[in-house]
Amino acid sequence: MLPCFADDTAGRAVALTILARGDLDRWLETQERRLRDWVKATGFAADPGAFCLLPAGDGSIARVLAGVAADADLWALAGLPYRLPDGDYRLDGPLAGGLEATEAALGWALGAYRFDRYRKAERSPARLVPPDGCDMAAVENAALGTFLVRDLVTTPTQDMGPEELAGAAQALAREFGGDCRIVLGDDLLTDGYPAIHAVGRASTRAPRLIDLRWGDEDAPKVTLVGKGVCFDTGGLDLKTAAGMLLMKKDMGGGAHALGLARMIMAAGLKVRLRVLVPAVENMVAGNAFKPSDVLSTRKGLTVEVGNTDAEGRLVLCDALAEADGEKPELLIDFATLTGAARVALGPDLPAFFANDEETAAAFLAAAEREDDPIWRLPLWKPYAKMLKSSIADTNNIGEGGMAGSITAALFLEKFVSQATRWVHLDVYAWNGNDRPGRPKGGEAMGLRAAYALIAGRFGA
Repeated sequence: MLPCFADDTAGRAVALTILARGDLDRWLETQERRLRDWVKATGFAADPGAFCLLPAGDGSIARVLAGVAADADLWALAGLPYRLPDGDYRLDGPLAGGLEATEAALGWALGAYRFDRYRKAERSPARLVPPDGCDMAAVENAALGTFLVRDLVTTPTQDMGPEELAGAAQALAREFGGDCRIVLGDDLLTDGYPAIHAVGRASTRAPRLIDLRWGDEDAPKVTLVGKGVCFDTGGLDLKTAAGMLLMKKDMGGGAHALGLARMIMAAGLKVRLRVLVPAVENMVAGNAFKPSDVLSTRKGLTVEVGNTDAEGRLVLCDALAEADGEKPELLIDFATLTGAARVALGPDLPAFFANDEETAAAFLAAAEREDDPIWRLPLWKPYAKMLKSSIADTNNIGEGGMAGSITAALFLEKFVSQATRWVHLDVYAWNGNDRPGRPKGGEAMGLRAAYALIAGRFGA
């Protein structure tokens, strides 16, 4: 059990009553006058995120009232684990605002997360007794998958380079009985991954392709690909200092692929899972790839480099070609790919693209159920002409600078056959500000939706 949950075998957990604003007066009518006066004196009005401690005669806490919105979401209770006094709490009475038990518990778990690798947490979170009807296995699985993504993305590059990202994948393989192979350094050239090698060769930390496999070989094949650019200077098309500041998170796609893999393996889904993460640093050195270079790729297509800061799609194209060669029944890639997606949709709403209508519809439905928002953008074929090169099969950037997220997706689509059901997520992977359940730092986006899509299609 996660440390933010507790058993209440002794019956000592403090009652936690969840109320929407419209429910407060009705609840108070059933209470004795001293409690009604106390609540009035504190000014508690059951506003979302507010809470009120009700005293017992001995000075202890008799009960906590917590306010939620009339249409409460996953984050309704996420602010409580570190705001309530240390102790154990149990949900008492019906859940207001349309909250469900599993949703409430997951929000609590996500709110209890802290990244404490470099600074000790000031306190432990308050603990919740698992509510009746809660699927705690699902809560723990979603929480641990999310925590893995957050930990990997938030860790600075000094401790999360290509080798360390590969180590995280190897640890997962050991934990769940999978196999993890690493194609390292110049072996990328001999094994046929020239674009990954070209992007990563300027770093003193060797580029590599992480290849994790798990599950019954006869089960349906599901393949995850994640962009693992552990730091992105922009290459010779160098970023500004401000543009480089968050580039430790440019391996967020790889972190998502590993977080989702953890969820799939922990749940024992009946799939043959493969995870491919090209792990590199895009650095500046005498052997760095250059603007106007023409790169070879695993698929055989040649790519003219229009900008070395569009490196993510270059490492992904080799991994996608490898994944597509096995003809998986579902191929999903995650990448912190374009600023254009953030301009269009902001930091909280990942863009996704899909080449199959049924899969796209199922993904949107899963996101709605999981309260894990995503937004579909089109693979708009007329924009493919923006990627034309006069000397190579394609350019890596779109001419004119418009529709950057779409042209990036169209570039990736060149490396996936039409027969493969493919979903591409362009994620930010970062919270810029502290919010209940979403502390500043790395963040999982679309992760629960992707898991629900896979679990719904292939079953447990």
